[in-house]
Amino acid sequence: MNRDEQYMRRALELAEWGRGAVSPNPLVGCVIVHEDAIIGEGYHQQYGEAHAEVNAIHAVENQELLKEATVYVTLEPCAHFGKTPPCANLLVEKNVKKVVIAAVDSNPLVGGKGIAILKKAGIEVETGCLEKAARWQNRRFFTSIEKNRPYIILKWAQTRDGLVARNDFSSKWISNAQSRQLVHKWRAEEDAILVGKNTAFYDDPALNVRDWVGKNPLRLVIDRQLSLPKELKLFDQAVPTVCYNQKLDEIKANLEFKKISFDSIVHEIVSDLQERKTQSLIVEGGPFVINQFLEAELWDEARVFTSQNKFEMGIKAPFMNQMPSEQIQIQSDQLAIYYHV
Repeated sequence: MNRDEQYMRRALELAEWGRGAVSPNPLVGCVIVHEDAIIGEGYHQQYGEAHAEVNAIHAVENQELLKEATVYVTLEPCAHFGKTPPCANLLVEKNVKKVVIAAVDSNPLVGGKGIAILKKAGIEVETGCLEKAARWQNRRFFTSIEKNRPYIILKWAQTRDGLVARNDFSSKWISNAQSRQLVHKWRAEEDAILVGKNTAFYDDPALNVRDWVGKNPLRLVIDRQLSLPKELKLFDQAVPTVCYNQKLDEIKANLEFKKISFDSIVHEIVSDLQERKTQSLIVEGGPFVINQFLEAELWDEARVFTSQNKFEMGIKAPFMNQMPSEQIQIQSDQLAIYYHV
């Protein structure tokens, strides 16, 4: 690993600290180096607040050093006025010597414009340092921009005989406590979470982040005929929730009933989420809903827990027609992670 990669690796580490707090913005980290010493660091901490470059520059005690400094940033500096002023302009104002960028921003509002501003001001610019790692870190952002949809994660737990529930739809608990806590961590990292009518009715899930620290995702439930009891936790109005149905358009406090046609339900939901600037979605079940996403090839990642429990008879788990990319042992559970190929 050369020096540029070393500093960019640090910038990627910093960017990760913003996960779960900056969407729909991307994760961005920034490191400022003068004579082979880090003089400033920063990352985008909260949506609507200062960007990584601003925080890193503010961390530099002697601002005069910026004129001879190299700025390492994981994503092309923004060039437009949004919630905050353009970072490219700030770097020009500070007259930094060089900017090393991991990934070019494919957002049409930026897309090379930040680089152009820097070069026009005479600042040396390099791109592509750890680009693959930077794009992977921001795969939710790039999916939203380039595919015009959220990054979609399918998640379920199954017994070792391949079942997700008993014949009476009961399923508690297939996975162990540590696996369930990991799921709460994932929820805090993503924008939205979806379940179907049967999962909502038989499991009565809260779909919140009880066992982790972080924000609750937007809760989504499919209830075509509005037949679910309103006493369910999903309708408690404690967390923003959308109920997709075929009968009613209505907005209450933290509870929206969204009418859709159900002609192509997964595409309709995904399109609605894109309009809401939702960058990522966890589909937690049940198997009928997950299979619809699989059949439409509308998924990016699948996370499947397999426990040592056996039900003998029950509802079959979705079938993955490929080998997992990763397998992780979590106490008695095995977690298999698949990436759509």
